[in-house]
Amino acid sequence: MGQKQPTIKSPRGSSSLVLAREREVAKSEAINALLLRPIAILPAELGDPIRPFALGLWNDIRPLLKPDISVSALREAMATYVHARSYQIAVARPGSMRHDIDGEPVGPVSDADRLDALKKYEGFKARNGSSVKASVSSLAASASKCDAISAHLLRRKDAPR
Repeated sequence: MGQKQPTIKSPRGSSSLVLAREREVAKSEAINALLLRPIAILPAELGDPIRPFALGLWNDIRPLLKPDISVSALREAMATYVHARSYQIAVARPGSMRHDIDGEPVGPVSDADRLDALKKYEGFKARNGSSVKASVSSLAASASKCDAISAHLLRRKDAPR
């Protein structure tokens, strides 16, 4: 048997998948309402997994826009979904996969994208008054050595000189 993938601790528990709540389902319904047909990558009901989008997925979604809907409305709805905390947690999870429009996995999330999502998640926590240091230490305990080094280098790069 293979080793179990370490997970990043999140406010929603320790499962390896991030599951949709009412908020994410509502955002998905708003996106699907703008399209000619629903897209399977979005959670349709409570408890469906939130799946990171494949790079370039916009090019598959854009042609499905209803003729009477503006592109900017679709961009806003998509941005609301992908910039949400739950989506960022799903991207930040070690071993997370990107998915196509039909919800099928197409490849792993890159380390750079995963670390960027983690940084955004830490920003959410900092704005809510949570302890960023505690979550960084829990990440260090669960992340691989390569991830820990990358995270350290990113923090050092952002530090004022």
